[in-house]
Parts: sequence; structure tokens; C-alpha cells
Amino acid sequence: MTAAAPIDPRARHVSPWTTREKFGRLFWYIAQATLFRLSWRTMYGWRGWLLRRFGAQVHPSARIRRTVSIEVPWNLAVGADSVIGDHVILYCLGRVAIGSRVLISQYSHLCAGTHDFTRPDLPLVRPPIVVADDVWIAADAFVGPGVTIGTGAVVGARASVFDDLPAWKICVGHPARPIRDREYHGDIGHETPRD
Repeated sequence: MTAAAPIDPRARHVSPWTTREKFGRLFWYIAQATLFRLSWRTMYGWRGWLLRRFGAQVHPSARIRRTVSIEVPWNLAVGADSVIGDHVILYCLGRVAIGSRVLISQYSHLCAGTHDFTRPDLPLVRPPIVVADDVWIAADAFVGPGVTIGTGAVVGARASVFDDLPAWKICVGHPARPIRDREYHGDIGHETPRD
């Protein structure tokens, strides 16, 4: 093991955020606690509009519940007809890009931020999260920084995702791994994808 270069212990307490970002986060905290959280349950258009005022890219048809917790909204993108369920945490320190027709179920946590543990000052790093179209992230799942979830994948309830997941697979476990193909049944306007 090599010795680490000496680091000023005060470096750990230097904020990675600009003054503008700090004020933006403060104003968002206030708006989220009042205008967002206290809005009527079905006021999806209002919450999308409010998020867009803070720099988020939210399609007008997206439905975000009022109990969702969003950190740094200007790093968030949500596609058409996507639904973000109750008590979901979108920790957007880095970019979180959610595709179209995505369902993120209640109590799930998408975390686009971590610390570089190879350095004693533990600097913040912000690897992005990408959730492709037609994904379902089931209840209470965790998606870590730097992860891409492929088109049409299903992440099982309480799964923990630390690596990329392939398209059109059902993935479960700790860490999440594909267990079988995802197939559509019935007349829903889609066909099972073929390679």
C-alpha cells in the first residue's frame, strides 16, 4: 500500500457548491417544503412546472407525487408519461436522467452522489444515473451512483443496484442481477422486444 500525500484536514470542510448553487438549494428547500409538498395530490402539472422553474427538465405528462424528495432539481430530467411514486428520494447531486414511461415505485432511492474513499478528505463525486425508457423500479429499491438501467428492465422490490443492468431483464437481489427476460402478455400495444 502506498502512502497518501498529506492533505490539509480543513479541506474536508470546504464546500463543493458555488454560492449560487447554495442559494438555489436554499430556495428549493423552501419551495419544496411549501409549494411542492403542500400541493393537492393530483396537481402533477403544478409540481412539474415548479420543478422546471428550478432548472429540472420534466415532461408535462410526467407525474411526480408531492411526497417525493428531490435534491438539486436542476440535475433532474424526467421523460414523458413517467411516474415517480410516494416518498421516492431523487438525490441528484449528479445528473439523474429518467426516460419515458418509467415507473419508480414508493420509497425507492436514486443516489447520484458519493465520496472518493481513496482520499482522506473524502471529496464529493457525482456520477450520473441513467434510467432508460420503459423501466420499472419496484418499491424500496436503491440505485447507486454511476448506474445505467437498460431499456425495459425491471428492478425488483428492495433490490440494490450498484452496476449497470441490461435491457429487458428482470433484476433482483443485493446486488441486483438479471434472473430472466421481461416479456409482455396480453394486448397492450407492445410486443416483447427481440434481439
